[in-house]
Amino acid sequence: MIPRDRLEQLTARFQYLEAAMADGAQSADIVQLAREYSELRPVVAQIAAWDQLCRDMEEAREMLSDPDMAGLAAEELQRLKTALPAAEDALQRALLPRDAADAKPAMLEIRPGTGGDEAALFAGDLMRMYQRYAETRGWAFEVIELQETELGGVKEMVAHVRGDGVFARLKYESGVHRVQRVPSTESGGRIHTSAATVAVLPEAEDVDISIEPGDLRIDTMRSSGAGGQHVNTTDSAVRITHLPTGIVVTSSEKSQHRNRDRAMQVLKARLYDLERTRADSERSADRAAQVGSGDRSERIRTYNFPQGRMTDHRINLTLYRLDAVMQGDLDEIIDALTADAQARMLAEMGQ
Repeated sequence: MIPRDRLEQLTARFQYLEAAMADGAQSADIVQLAREYSELRPVVAQIAAWDQLCRDMEEAREMLSDPDMAGLAAEELQRLKTALPAAEDALQRALLPRDAADAKPAMLEIRPGTGGDEAALFAGDLMRMYQRYAETRGWAFEVIELQETELGGVKEMVAHVRGDGVFARLKYESGVHRVQRVPSTESGGRIHTSAATVAVLPEAEDVDISIEPGDLRIDTMRSSGAGGQHVNTTDSAVRITHLPTGIVVTSSEKSQHRNRDRAMQVLKARLYDLERTRADSERSADRAAQVGSGDRSERIRTYNFPQGRMTDHRINLTLYRLDAVMQGDLDEIIDALTADAQARMLAEMGQ
């Protein structure tokens, strides 16, 4: 079990943060203190629950010596012993190392893969699925870049998602999403298989990534659209190329100044993700086998419309309620992926 001195240190730190914020810390420190306080609060709650359970067990043991209370004490002790493993497991999970990016907003990128027009239509379905999920979580979902096909599909979509624990919830969505269904363009009723790729990147702050001005090439160009009134006749679109890595980002709204800011935001997220990927690879040679590795070439999920079935291949989870999933009901899937990742970490810690 976790050493008690460590639990006491965490509780003492939480109490210090609570007192510091109540006394009015310096404005420069308050954001960092509040973030650490928020992260520690659920941990300390689990420590308190486990500690209370241990105290209750000790009291029940002492009552066994009282002839009048021995029967009730024995029943209570058995109940507490039954509850102890779950409390210890919850505490172990609360104490697992946290991804520093979990609390960050995220950049969500969706692009069609194999499958032509049907892949682009499916990419649009995924975009709407995540929009609805964001709504259920109370998150802000701001589309930064959207290129659509004439049939209403999506060639490319980049969105900025802000809210409580966005990256922690969405990071397991990175990968290849495969769809099996009869396309609306198919007259023979044949089932086609196509795919779209999803990338979820934690938003980078200035302290996370530094970009040298000389490493950038910034071009302005005329925005393209679906035609007609959607065509932008001014050179407001911005394309930024990061020369050392070759990463190219674009933003094509009406305001050139806003486009530059948005493109830089996406570029920082991609560079930050590149650094995180490199660091993760160095820490684990077996990274590709981990849930949530962020490998966008890995097929992670299949959406089978004729059977109403969604299967996540990483954890062998199959749900027969595809309609609800496509409407943004993703919590059961994400909870299962999170639990599996935590179980892997606990297993590694126990080795």
